[in-house]
Amino acid sequence: MSDSSPLPPVRLHPEAELARDALATPLLSRAARLARWAGPETRVDPGGELAEEQLPAAAEVLGLVGANAEGAASAEGAGAVEEAGAAEEAGAAEEAVGLADEAWQVAVHTGLVTVTDEERGTVEAGEALRLLTSGSPRDVLEVWLGALEAVLADASVPDLGEMEALLEEAGEDGEVDLSSLDWDPEAEAAFLDGVLGNLYLLTAGEDGPGEGPVPLPALAASMIVPEDMEEPTDEVLEQVSDALMRLDDQFRLLEPIGLVEFRPVDEEVLTEEGGSDGAGGSGIDEADVSRYGMVRLTPLGLYGLRARLLEAGYEAPVVGELADKGADVLLDGTGAFPPGAARAETEQWLARREPLAAARELLSAARGADAGAPLRRLRCQQALSLVGAVAEPALREVLDDAELGGLARVWLAEHGAADVPAPPESMVFWLTIDTLAAQLAAEGNSAELRELVEGLAAGHSGFFASAWRVEHPATAEVLEAMGRLHPDKKVAKEARKAAFKARSQRGEQGE
Repeated sequence: MSDSSPLPPVRLHPEAELARDALATPLLSRAARLARWAGPETRVDPGGELAEEQLPAAAEVLGLVGANAEGAASAEGAGAVEEAGAAEEAGAAEEAVGLADEAWQVAVHTGLVTVTDEERGTVEAGEALRLLTSGSPRDVLEVWLGALEAVLADASVPDLGEMEALLEEAGEDGEVDLSSLDWDPEAEAAFLDGVLGNLYLLTAGEDGPGEGPVPLPALAASMIVPEDMEEPTDEVLEQVSDALMRLDDQFRLLEPIGLVEFRPVDEEVLTEEGGSDGAGGSGIDEADVSRYGMVRLTPLGLYGLRARLLEAGYEAPVVGELADKGADVLLDGTGAFPPGAARAETEQWLARREPLAAARELLSAARGADAGAPLRRLRCQQALSLVGAVAEPALREVLDDAELGGLARVWLAEHGAADVPAPPESMVFWLTIDTLAAQLAAEGNSAELRELVEGLAAGHSGFFASAWRVEHPATAEVLEAMGRLHPDKKVAKEARKAAFKARSQRGEQGE
């Protein structure tokens, strides 16, 4: 995802609702409970890590295990793991201790717990704990964002077992050879950021599943398979399969902080014949795609990823941000929005204004000869369609306006208004060029624009003979685009000749 690419606007839930979601996440709620539990007897190492002998008690405070957690761990050490029941109990205790340790690390990272004396290893509840209980929704979300960063950092770290083995092999100087682990911290973090960025785009974009789940193979493939590759090679499929399993591990870590809702990869599918190829996206029955993992960005996760994108320098708009701005800001701001988002933004803008006054403000903001003016007029026309018949007086006031007269006549005719004067031919051509320029700015060389160009050329004989004379700043650009888009070589040549004449008329250098 390029930092220069415009991101689609997102629709965020109210902060109060998001704050309630944050407080209810398993990991943050556990961290808060441990912060309230921590007291004078709690001991940590210089880095703030909870002393190992206190982890079972922390797990018990969290309700993760019963009072026999330590007994289960002792049974494991005594060799009782050979019995299935004891092994299962010991495994549960070990998992509980791991969850407690994870929650404690989040508590320290977010300031829910602070170290009061490094030498003695004592702690106390931090300022962040007060924010969770009596702060504003924004305060709560700030604490949650800190917890999210801690979890994301952990998610980029390789398997703990491999890491421990590597640390044991560290030299006397204590330096760790990351190359032997085949782990690049920056690359790993960038990979996860890229996946989350793609998940954000799929959630926010109108062509994606919206708030629905995304198959894990699709996310893995979005990071591995080149866009111009029609059929992935076996090597690429293997890379996708490896990435899929990495994401399976990472999303398991990210779900407890509330970033996503996640359905892990079905372990049985990995043992089935062809399972690894299927995970790479080859030969998967659509009915079984969910077995390879499904992930959905939660409303809280959407908020969190947007906050991270803003911090990274991206423009990440939110529907409703322009509601208190002027009409000029609205029309320019929604220029790059997808249709659905532009409509939602405009509806919120109109809801705060008296309809007729809003219509006049929109028409005034739509004027201009700059490059963005055609798209502003298109957005204005779409906005006026939401105002309704009450806008009619405003439209009649601009019937003689060179830039708005054609738009006004179209609107009045569409709304069944009486006594709409016929437009002069020059206004019809000007409006046509203006409309094509707006579509070109909004959609680029889209299939819809190609159909519009074909229909226009077929329905108006001699169009190019007159169109090049239109005194519109975008005339040459529009005619050039028509020549590029029209499939008929003869018509395309006519369009290019007309574009040349238009440039010559304006004193510009031709082709």
